[in-house]
Amino acid sequence: MTRLFAGTPFDRPPVCDRCGQLEATCKCPPVSPPQVLTPPEKQTVRLAIEKRNKGKVVTVLRGLSATGNDLPALHARLKNHCGAGGSLDGDTLEIQGNHLDRLLELLSDIGYKTK
Repeated sequence: MTRLFAGTPFDRPPVCDRCGQLEATCKCPPVSPPQVLTPPEKQTVRLAIEKRNKGKVVTVLRGLSATGNDLPALHARLKNHCGAGGSLDGDTLEIQGNHLDRLLELLSDIGYKTK
């Protein structure tokens, strides 16, 4: 028979992760439900090639809302597919280089409409 030793985490009463009080006395508001994502089939992505300072070329994706998407995960997937860097600024995704054809193919495979 296994017994709990005094002072182990299992011997202590559960506490709230946010405020540190006992769960029975915690007055924190309930955790909001997880974000509902908009399906890719209902979204249109606009792709463009832009030229930046010193002649650098960047592929820019616009038209995705930050609230209905997991943009950091999508951005990481796009960068890995192209083998390039990039940045995420609000709801604008940038991929370094001219990867228009690759991104059009990948986004259509995922289910996004593209323009």
